[in-house]
Amino acid sequence: MKYLIGKVIRVDRGGPESRIGKLMDASDDHIALLTEDEGVVYYNTKHIKSLTDNVKGEMKSNIEVPNDSEFKKAGNFQDLFESLKLKWVKINRGGPEKVEGVITEVNKDFVVLINNQEIVHVSMFHIKNMSYGVKIEKAEKEKSDNQASDKAGNQSSNQSKMAESEKQQSRQEVVKSNDDSKNKKNKTKSRTKITSQKIAAKDAESDLSDLLSTMEKFLRNYSKTN
Repeated sequence: MKYLIGKVIRVDRGGPESRIGKLMDASDDHIALLTEDEGVVYYNTKHIKSLTDNVKGEMKSNIEVPNDSEFKKAGNFQDLFESLKLKWVKINRGGPEKVEGVITEVNKDFVVLINNQEIVHVSMFHIKNMSYGVKIEKAEKEKSDNQASDKAGNQSSNQSKMAESEKQQSRQEVVKSNDDSKNKKNKTKSRTKITSQKIAAKDAESDLSDLLSTMEKFLRNYSKTN
């Protein structure tokens, strides 16, 4: 165990309790594993089925431990719980027996937690792992950055949608304006055509009147001659 301190390892090969992280400390009956998402998780070595060393570099961890980082160290698992009295802890984080609350009492057989209106007695023997609310700042920062990035992406997407909507509306207005202009031109042409027809009719009527007047004069002169 102590040989692996400072290395990235995998605790158990699979299952809800399996984690990948940097081994920070190892005692006779428990280890402290620094994980990216959950901070320091303390494992009861009695329940660890396997440890995998990151020999080939396939297990990646971007954890950078700050120089002033602190985590609980204790000679054994019971003393670790003793040092966390009146603190909020999570026990058996990945399994169906997950429980969390404030530690009020610790002895060699049980850990007593209070959660809202419940008092829970957890058998010390069956505790597989535990953590107590200390998380790595980088993990929190990455989540915050991801949320900010998602928010910025959503805002950019919304702005793009608004811009596209405005463009479409502008195109529709241009098309409508063109249609109105065409309609006005067609109405103007129609009015011009009707006016031209009226003028032509008047001209024809005037020519016919002149022709009738000329024929009437000719007939009168002819009658007088005969």
